[in-house]
Amino acid sequence: MTLADGLSVAAAVAAAALAGLRWMRVAQREHYLSGSVTRFAWRWWVAWRPLNRLVGAVAVAGAAVAAAVPVAAVATALALAVGPLGLSLRGRRPGPLAWTRRLRTLAAVWAVLHLGVVGIGVAAGAGPFVAAVAALLTPLFIDAALALTAPLEARLARPYVERASRLLRSIRPTVVAVTGSYGKTSTKGYIAHLVSGTRSVLATPRSFNNRAGLARAVNEQLAPGTDVFVAEMGAYGPGEIAELCTWIRPRIGVITAIGPVHLERFKSEERIVEAKAEVFTGVETAVLNVDDPRLEELAYRVRSSGARVLRCGTTEGTGLDVQVVREGGSLVVAAGGVELARVRGVDAPAANVACAVAVARELGVPDADIVRRLPTLPVVEHRLSSVKAGNGCSIIDDTYNSNPAGSRVALDVMGRRAGPRQAQENATFAATAADVVTDLVVVGHTNRAALMAGARAAARPVEVVLVEDREKAAAWVREHLGPGDVVLYENDLPDHFA
Repeated sequence: MTLADGLSVAAAVAAAALAGLRWMRVAQREHYLSGSVTRFAWRWWVAWRPLNRLVGAVAVAGAAVAAAVPVAAVATALALAVGPLGLSLRGRRPGPLAWTRRLRTLAAVWAVLHLGVVGIGVAAGAGPFVAAVAALLTPLFIDAALALTAPLEARLARPYVERASRLLRSIRPTVVAVTGSYGKTSTKGYIAHLVSGTRSVLATPRSFNNRAGLARAVNEQLAPGTDVFVAEMGAYGPGEIAELCTWIRPRIGVITAIGPVHLERFKSEERIVEAKAEVFTGVETAVLNVDDPRLEELAYRVRSSGARVLRCGTTEGTGLDVQVVREGGSLVVAAGGVELARVRGVDAPAANVACAVAVARELGVPDADIVRRLPTLPVVEHRLSSVKAGNGCSIIDDTYNSNPAGSRVALDVMGRRAGPRQAQENATFAATAADVVTDLVVVGHTNRAALMAGARAAARPVEVVLVEDREKAAAWVREHLGPGDVVLYENDLPDHFA
């Protein structure tokens, strides 16, 4: 191999290392799901930013030409070192790459795969060409490493899950499992708050809603004497919640809502319903927000299996077990058709409050204690939390919400204060926003076209402002808003979304 060939190989390997830092961060943010890296690579290089298509074309052309002119691999290396444009090496939100034990394992396996292929290319006399192609395929190599390390990670996690299972059997708290496409974190907090006045309760912290997070919460925080354990359960695919229920063993299961979240993984909302319904595996009591007809239908199915079913929601005159409706600035809470309370100054989603009240009553909390604690329901950080900015305007922070129905709730709060499906939902959100806002600031590119289309189709004109990132959006707010103005920050996606 000539010196030029050696330098070309070295440049391609170095570029792959830089690309690896970017794409391993995506893998970490996407919960180490094999296939997620390649999916996002396609979006960054092809679907989102036209300039990246040009940079990507240079990278592909360099690799192709390197088969005949080895030094052309340097062009591929340079393109991959700087691209895709906009996806930074270090990361901004929610933070830089965290070199955990799991990530270090992933990096080692990926490096072995990548360098092994490059080594074969060098041995075959096609080092620059193979190195350039391997650098181009970095996302695929990382996805392959994710697939290879998945069984190892499951095996390493098993002792922690077994320990958590033993603790739960020993301490024997009443377990409440909460899931849903959205609203589960808020509802979990409401349940813990309503119950904690009379019972010792532990709720899983933040969004610790997968197997590793739940096992960690139990092992580190479940203490003898705990009466109630409220466990939030998330799902990225069918079977995940069912597996959690085999060792957490909830007595009460809750589904807060169904929406078009993670559709690219589940393919349809019907499959989402079935995946969330796994939370009722072996439960004595099922609590459902039957505002959604699909959950109403599920309620009948669950009842036929022998479980006690509590139907909750916000629709009047439907014989709900717990009903919460908003009248002006008040939440009106009723159980079995009897009004329990009228609570003012609480912006909590009514259906989530209804589910929490149903669980608290099922756990034996007296109505008087529930009524006493309703006015102080906690606000989950970055979910409809309100602050006053330095320039005097009111900010509603709903940045951790990423679902259409939850976004409409946020717009309702704001109003009181002053894929194909993905495109459709974002367009609808923008059109709905036009009913209550004067300016719509669109951050990034992911849903820009759909949001702009929705704004153009709105009955009421709205000014659309386009910015590249969250920092520029915040700068626009500081410059243009002041006392008396209200701003809603909605769906602050991690920075691996363009």
